[in-house]
Amino acid sequence: MNFHQVEFERSFGTKAQLGPSDLPEIVFTGRSNVGKSSAINRLLGRKGLARVSATPGKTATINFFRLPEVRFVDLPGYGYAKVARGEKRRWNELISGYFESDRDILLILSLIDMRHPPTADDRLLVNFLIEQELPFVCVLTKADKLSAAQRRNRLDAVREELPCGDQIHFIPFSSQTGEGVAQLHEIFTDLVEETE
Repeated sequence: MNFHQVEFERSFGTKAQLGPSDLPEIVFTGRSNVGKSSAINRLLGRKGLARVSATPGKTATINFFRLPEVRFVDLPGYGYAKVARGEKRRWNELISGYFESDRDILLILSLIDMRHPPTADDRLLVNFLIEQELPFVCVLTKADKLSAAQRRNRLDAVREELPCGDQIHFIPFSSQTGEGVAQLHEIFTDLVEETE
């Protein structure tokens, strides 16, 4: 797979706008400000592809990025308190609408900030993915901000903090250093090859 052969395809703000799923999809989800846009940019080697904002809750649409063999899907971040109730409702409907529509989901990346325990929303999402039997891995972002000892402690802790944590595949990741990029590229390539 050539990860540089990517283009921004489209954005949708309501579930009614979602088009059909005609390519396998790799989905990025996580709370606001966890680093989804930065992760997409790093994984695809393009700095400004997914817009990065210092303001949490800025991504209010589902954004699609197309490669020849697969589509990357950036879902709006969840859990940001300072968003109006109506806007939160629209986000929730958009995200649930995405999962309820007939999508060809290859893999979901559940992004969690490695520095902190998973939030209630993180745990809810992981529970949902397990219940729906959706394929996912947990990507632990901002790994570069922890010392080796802190990382070991957080990895041990997150296995206890998430439902079925001992059975989840965790990937420490850093958009700054590129840690985890090669591992995720390998997973994506293997999955895409299996579908061909």
